Formats: sequence, structure tokens, C-alpha cells
Amino acid sequence: MKYRSRSEIVRSILEAANAGQGASRTRLMYKSYLAYNQLKEYLGTLQENGLIDYEVGMRCYRITEKGIRLLELQNKMEEIAPINYVNKNS
Repeated sequence: MKYRSRSEIVRSILEAANAGQGASRTRLMYKSYLAYNQLKEYLGTLQENGLIDYEVGMRCYRITEKGIRLLELQNKMEEIAPINYVNKNS
């Protein structure tokens, strides 16, 4: 797997949490390709910044309005200026 920036990882977590009924930690972990400890660190940061919420009764994470806006901005940035990684070994 290629190196991913923090913003790419945040984007993958937010996209996974944006699925219909929210997402469990396990689903977020698999969808974002992170180890449990890494995911915990990111979830803490995302919650502190109001981008994701944890619903205790449902035991799942849901994206907030602020998180949706960030995801939309990241998608627009990707449209405007896509970053293409070139493999120098090829």
C-alpha cells in the first residue's frame, strides 16, 4: 500500500462513517485500512474537532454536518487539482 497523508486517511474514515446507518469501529477500521490503535487516535481527533459523533445506543459512528462539509471540500479539491502519484521505478 502506498503512503497516505493524514487528510487521505481522514477522508476514508469520514466516507465510511457517511454510510447510511453509521459505522462500527470494525467497519471503519476495514474501510480505512487502519490498525485499531491508529483508528482510535484518528477517531479521538475527529471527535474533538466535531467531524464525527459516536452514538452510544446504536454503538456506531456518524459523520456530522461539519464532517460532511469537509468531505465535500476534499472532493472538490480532488476535482480541481488531482494528485497523481508517479512510480519512479517503472
